[in-house]
Amino acid sequence: MKIAAPILLLLAFAFALSEAETTSLQLRPRAFESFNVSYIQNLGSCSYTVVITTSCSSSKYTRDQISIAFGDAYGNQIYAPRLDDPSTDAFESCSSDTFEIRGPCAYQICYVYLYRTGPDGWKPESVKIYGANSRAVSFYYNTFIPSDIWYGFNLCRSASSAHQQRVPRWSVYVILGLLLCALL
Repeated sequence: MKIAAPILLLLAFAFALSEAETTSLQLRPRAFESFNVSYIQNLGSCSYTVVITTSCSSSKYTRDQISIAFGDAYGNQIYAPRLDDPSTDAFESCSSDTFEIRGPCAYQICYVYLYRTGPDGWKPESVKIYGANSRAVSFYYNTFIPSDIWYGFNLCRSASSAHQQRVPRWSVYVILGLLLCALL
């Protein structure tokens, strides 16, 4: 009986770690075919600073057109139809570019999508967004953006749960394992 308790505890921790790893795998960018920019509001009174760092493994420069859309869980969406400027050196490899974008005032930014169209290809390393009503948030890409599709992260929960604290699911299994060990 005394051997069963440590074995159960070990199994609970192993299961908890596997749950935690599953969650971390979801933090990779992905394609969003159903994202529609026609729903984005272009009127706004808030300013956002967006810093995009291009990976050193990206091509030296790109002629591709780059767009960005980001927002919060309440439907406040900010859209910049074209960040690149052919007359500048934007999106060169190993560089960071800073953009000032105006849009509706959002709460905590929880999603970002990038859109690329063109022949060159482009690999952003990260996107960092600063807003007046939210803390700075970073999204780590470090992968080439596919052409002609919105690609990025959506970490939003529904608006009704946006301000609620959630207990990670894996911690419930750890607590159950500890309780089970205490009962044995």
